[in-house]
Amino acid sequence: MSNSQNSLHTVSVIGTGAYLPEKVVTNDDLAKVVDTNDEWIFSRTGMRERRIAREDQATSDLAAEAAKAALRDAGVSADEVDLLIVATLSPDMFFPSTACFVQEKIGAKNAYCYDLGAACSGSLFAIETAKNQIACGVVKTALVIGAEKMSTFLNWEDRGTCVLFGDGAGSVVLQATGAEHGIMKGTFGSDGSMAHLLQTPGGGSRNPMTHEMLNRKEQYLTMGGRDVYKHAVKQMTQSVQDALELNSLTSDEIKCFVAHQANARIIEAIGMRLDVMDRMFMNVEKYANTSAAALMIAVDEVVKSGDVKQGDLILLVAFGGGFTWGATVVEWTKGTA
Repeated sequence: MSNSQNSLHTVSVIGTGAYLPEKVVTNDDLAKVVDTNDEWIFSRTGMRERRIAREDQATSDLAAEAAKAALRDAGVSADEVDLLIVATLSPDMFFPSTACFVQEKIGAKNAYCYDLGAACSGSLFAIETAKNQIACGVVKTALVIGAEKMSTFLNWEDRGTCVLFGDGAGSVVLQATGAEHGIMKGTFGSDGSMAHLLQTPGGGSRNPMTHEMLNRKEQYLTMGGRDVYKHAVKQMTQSVQDALELNSLTSDEIKCFVAHQANARIIEAIGMRLDVMDRMFMNVEKYANTSAAALMIAVDEVVKSGDVKQGDLILLVAFGGGFTWGATVVEWTKGTA
């Protein structure tokens, strides 16, 4: 496990944004196409509905809308962006990067762009990466986006996975500020020995796109649900404790805990273990698991709710395929010059 280094400059979130596709698919809608029902899904996941993108929308389209919203919120123009990172496991294509497509869509002509792949932890990893680039003076303004069109990679005949995911995008704008803390020290980890438990096995160089691979339906997401649940609860709980210790904080000092919105039962288990359930944010009932987008969408909803005030501390924690995980503390400083 590695810890981030002390920053040369304090880096803050100065704007947030999100985009959810218009189409709402409820549990009852899913029951028409797969052997399931609302009670079965909700009792196991806490999900009632999810958003599904149109056929003519790609991940970059969702990302671009979230990016525009975050830039408006920050009062920053697209040509001021120096670095653009898209965290995603559902890119428009293998290459070029989805970030380059987003650059073109929003007019961020002065940014250098790349994708970051860490599954559901991707947005948190991308925030840390961008923070460090700003802190050491390489860039002034970074735009970080988590975006997914998960519906493209789901087997809609598999009720164990297709009910769990949705599409969407969220974004944050980062700059150095005069804040006291800004984005604080983070803690991150990975365990490649668990990769088989959550993956899309087909389509890459290991298992190329062939008729045989497609017939085996290996282009779709697969998951060992019980094992993923167990490791997600364990690693996110530990990550929260590590992040608090790293920043010399107690849980009582955190205004809001924002976990990756994978499953309500996972979030509840973490909240109960840490005795912070009253401050655990959840929107998984509305959007299901949007992978790398989930944390970003949640952050946008948290700060737009008005419940978080200037100087409040928010703890972000994520877990995803890889396995990957991490946590960081953010001082909410929007408006600090």
